[in-house]
Amino acid sequence: MWGMLIKLTCILVLAGVLAVPNALASGGPLFALVGGAGVSDGPTRFVPVINNSGNDTTLERISTKDGTVGVTVDLVGQWGVPSTAAGGAEGLSPNGSRLVLSDVGNGQTSPSKFLVMNPRTMRTVRAITLKGYFSYDAMSPSASRLYLIQYIRGPADMSHYVVRGYDLRTGRMLPGRIADRTQKSWVMEGYPVTRTRSLGGRWVYTLYTNPAGYPFIHALDTVRGVAHCVGLPMTNQNGIYDIVLGLHGRMLSVHWRSGRPFVNVDTTTWRVSPAHRGGFPWWTLAFVALAPLALLVRRHHHRPANLNRKRADILILRDEAPEPELVA
Repeated sequence: MWGMLIKLTCILVLAGVLAVPNALASGGPLFALVGGAGVSDGPTRFVPVINNSGNDTTLERISTKDGTVGVTVDLVGQWGVPSTAAGGAEGLSPNGSRLVLSDVGNGQTSPSKFLVMNPRTMRTVRAITLKGYFSYDAMSPSASRLYLIQYIRGPADMSHYVVRGYDLRTGRMLPGRIADRTQKSWVMEGYPVTRTRSLGGRWVYTLYTNPAGYPFIHALDTVRGVAHCVGLPMTNQNGIYDIVLGLHGRMLSVHWRSGRPFVNVDTTTWRVSPAHRGGFPWWTLAFVALAPLALLVRRHHHRPANLNRKRADILILRDEAPEPELVA
């Protein structure tokens, strides 16, 4: 049954039946975030702020420990940190050596522009200008490859797009598209909901909506530049924005924010299986903890009267107070 649902998902994607989700249809997707919390690598936060002129940007490096502003750099034009699934700020490479900034019009204006910064020196490493409509998607752990979303129909229909690779070492767009090789001519449709990454950042797993059929997970290998499409058995997607992805070893868990499990995806075979509520049986721990107390109470109530009297005499002779009785 699960295999049939996955195949059906891929057929629906190929047929082009995905639609824009209501949660994003009114305001449109966010491609660049200006101000706010920016993007962080842990000890440092990078925040682009539009300066007083309203036309240029100041990139600030801020300590997350005490909020002090360190090095700043002025950039010509309006720039922001990329925003992808669920509006989360991104743009930092997993190894922290590169920071990508997006022109605030990326995805909606052509040409699309990006700035590749060295966050340690706060200097521009490369300026990227691409003819067409692109937005940021991901970066490889070594910051050698940048992955972009290309909207093949432009801003008039931003639910149809493909993933492209860009070589940051040579400054060239890689030929072809990054897609599941088992699905030739596959075009992604819909909008991202949420995502998670593997340890080290090699794999990026993004959940996409599909109101006309089944949602799917796009698994991107940022090192090899390959992807896999995994369909999920979910016909009613009204609550899809309450779904969370979590990676546990080779198992990708798809569950609700409440903790209630939904399905699991094996990231080695890409098989989808029902998830069952598990966890540690806390009631057994409570039983083990209360068992000695219950035994003590039982022994106290069944102790012979003369034994209790003798023990009290011994305690008094030793100038000690008798033990207090247990209160039920």
